[in-house]
Parts: sequence; structure tokens; C-alpha cells
Amino acid sequence: MIIIKTDEEIQIMREGGKILSKLLEELKQLIKPGISTLELDRFAYDYIISSGAKPSFLHYNGFPASLCISLNEVLIHGIPKEDIIIKEGDVVSIDAGIYYKGYHTDAARTYAIGNVDKIITKLINITEKSFFEGIKFAKAGNRLSDISAAIERTVVDAGFYVVREYVGHGIGKNLHEEPSIPNYGKPGNGPILRKGMVFAIEPMVLQKSPRVKTRSDGWTVAATNGLTTAHYENTIVITENEPEILTI
Repeated sequence: MIIIKTDEEIQIMREGGKILSKLLEELKQLIKPGISTLELDRFAYDYIISSGAKPSFLHYNGFPASLCISLNEVLIHGIPKEDIIIKEGDVVSIDAGIYYKGYHTDAARTYAIGNVDKIITKLINITEKSFFEGIKFAKAGNRLSDISAAIERTVVDAGFYVVREYVGHGIGKNLHEEPSIPNYGKPGNGPILRKGMVFAIEPMVLQKSPRVKTRSDGWTVAATNGLTTAHYENTIVITENEPEILTI
């Protein structure tokens, strides 16, 4: 069942989304060569707690950190560690969630550190663009797969691939709620979108192949071909008109 949020619930999520957006901006300034992913995670934990919120990811199904930090070929769920040091030329994806006054918000960004190949810049830009192309269809009366189809079309037309094993999701009192939101599919399918639905839309994009593998830690998901990946996510609300992005 897709849970329709009240105006009061959406206002709380709006406040949480502002905290999360500011956190991501702070992290963007901190991501430089020489910093460890664990340092970033510790900063995020302190920032979230001091903002009156809690990290959504910490201890979620046993996840050991406040952030997912994924470098280069790692697509999602990278675990921050003291010995993972960011260096020039890395591509860093940060996925963060906060729990504020009983509601979750979720967002992700991918950053290039210094100079990278043009294809990597294109990959990052297309991943973000596909999110915005997708939410053009996030309007009451449309079908859920209209969003998915637009994301896939944008990615495939650029010569890239969307992962199929991992998807976006509804969000609210629970971090993951119905519905699942693939980044692929044919338009005109799935539930009809209604005002008050809240979704985490998150294109996850790979080069040359959509194949991924979970590493031995049980969390880290990486491209099997070792090529750089990208991830972009925001929490949005379906309104009577254009969708509202809560995490920008």
C-alpha cells in the first residue's frame, strides 16, 4: 500500500529535507584528497545529531555507518573506513538519510575529485539529468512507470546503463516504503500518482554493462567490469502541480 502523507507530515519531511540538503552541501566542501571516508561519516553523524535528527542508515539492517560512501566502481552501499582515503581523480558518491520527528528523508550525490575523463563527467551529469527528466512525469494522474521510463530513456540515449537489482522507493515513517521505483520500464504502467505520495527517486548508472556484484562485506555493490559508476537521489512529493523536491 502506498501511504499518502498529510500536509502536516509533509511539512515535517520538508524540515528534515532542509537539514539533509545542508548536510550534503557541507560534505561537498569537505571532500578533498587526503580525507578518509570515515572522517566524512563522523562529521555527518555529529551534524545530524546536532540538528535534532538521527542518521537513518546507522544500524539499519546492521549497516555500520551514518553514510554510504561509494568510490569509483562502487555503485552503492560503500562502508566508510579509516583506510579508504580519497585521492585526486576519484569519483565519490555520498548517500545520506536522516530521521527527523518520526520521518525519513533520503538523498545522494556524486562528485568528481579534481580532473577526470570527459566520459566520467558525462556519466555524472547524465545521472543527475535523468533524475530531473524522470520527475517531469511525477505529477498527479500519471503512472509511476512514466518516471521510470524517462530515467531509462535519458540514460540509455547517452550510452549508459541503469542497474536493475536496486530501485528507488516510497519513504516516510519508514525508510523504505511502497512502492518500489525502478529506473527502467515502459510508460503507462504501475500505480496512478496521487497528491501526497512521497518518493525517493534515485538513478544508479553504470558504463558498458548493468552488471553488479555484492562484495564479501554483504553491503558494497560494485560494477563487475570495474568502471566508474554514479548515483543521484532526492526525496520528492507529488503535488497538484509540479513535484516538490524536499532535499534541495
